Amino acid sequence: MAREIISTAKAPQAIGTYSQAVKTGNTVYLSGQIPLVPETMQMVSGDIEHQIRRVFDNLSAVAEAAGGSLADVAKLNIFLVDLSLFAKVNEVMAEYFSEPYPARAAIGVASLPKDAGVEMDAVMELG
Repeated sequence: MAREIISTAKAPQAIGTYSQAVKTGNTVYLSGQIPLVPETMQMVSGDIEHQIRRVFDNLSAVAEAAGGSLADVAKLNIFLVDLSLFAKVNEVMAEYFSEPYPARAAIGVASLPKDAGVEMDAVMELG
């Protein structure tokens, strides 16, 4: 099956050997996003809530570039340096997603690129 590479200037450019997303058939695999501001490639300023919002905004931009939206996300993986902040992720996530919610995993990690507090990746299924 052919692979289509998805790229948009509305999300941070890849900072390694990966693509922002890869589409195969109707499935889109969105690479991990950290709270980088696309225009500056610098970390967003502010607390963890600002970081979470920036990550959802980045994922949304890549989803749109692939022809979908966050409503098409089937699986979301969340990586947190501090799992005690998971309630804040739920609070902000409720502003970006509505029922039926995607399947989800939350994983505590020791560190993330650029000292981010949160990273997320997703799998999206287009109709």
